Amino acid sequence: MAKKFSGSDSKEAIVVPSPDHAKPTKARAKSRKTKGFDIEADSLPEAIIDAAYHSGDYPYGKRMKRKRYDREMEPLQIELQKLMRWAAKHGERIVIVFEGRDGAGKGGTIARFTQHLNPRQARIVALSKPSDTERGQWYFQRYAAQMPTAGEIVFFDRSWYNRAGVERVMGFCKPEETEHFLDEAPAFEGMLARDGVRLIKLFLTIGREMQMTRLHARWHDPLKRWKLSPIDFESIPRFDDYSRAFDEMLSRTSTEAAPWHVVRSNDKLRARLNAIRHVLRMVPYKDKDEAAIGTLDEEIVIPVSRYLDNGGEPEGR
Repeated sequence: MAKKFSGSDSKEAIVVPSPDHAKPTKARAKSRKTKGFDIEADSLPEAIIDAAYHSGDYPYGKRMKRKRYDREMEPLQIELQKLMRWAAKHGERIVIVFEGRDGAGKGGTIARFTQHLNPRQARIVALSKPSDTERGQWYFQRYAAQMPTAGEIVFFDRSWYNRAGVERVMGFCKPEETEHFLDEAPAFEGMLARDGVRLIKLFLTIGREMQMTRLHARWHDPLKRWKLSPIDFESIPRFDDYSRAFDEMLSRTSTEAAPWHVVRSNDKLRARLNAIRHVLRMVPYKDKDEAAIGTLDEEIVIPVSRYLDNGGEPEGR
């Protein structure tokens, strides 16, 4: 069975399956300007497929070749091992936060970071929804409990920024709770930085049609369907709501101690390589091989100020 999300700017419905296979229900009208999207259809409309790679004003015309990607990835992963050994030797604590749109490739990018790292020193944190006890705690408390010990790197696959994104857009928190979070997050991160934690924040973004193609591909791949949640099914009809929420989040929580960088991820291969390059350049580990790291693509990894000055997150148009 499927849910239909009808739009005020289009007579065609966005159709997504109900995760519990319940009977179809009416959805509130959402303003959008794309053609119909049916996640259960065997194939997507040609208009969506044709627009996907360039959606969100993506700067490249062609995908990176796999051979080039493999050639560039190996020396980067060797550099990551150097970074890990340096962190262990000097008791460094490193936190890398991955936020972004559903389907933007956060999990795949994290997997390339950790692929050849010692799992006892490189830990991935992907928290589920809070328990009743956690809901009664200070909001940051369960995230603070996951901070690294000396010599450890922690990768957050989504983080405390849920409050500024999904919780806000889906109505899981009150507006005043979001406002309080946006005021308090820089203070929380400032405490971490002053205590010696190296905090790197990456926001992965994709265009609307690219998000459609990736969610559609997940639905039709039995090995990846587990990645889809009821919230993912809302990401298309609420695309513009997320854009506005993310722009405010990036603007208000990027600080000198913990700046945001945006990773344009329509091309997963370019995104992974340049996310790793950015992290390697941010950490002053010993025996860094600049030639192996290569040149950071500044059209892929963008300081948040420049990203917002250029219009910020795309909206459906």
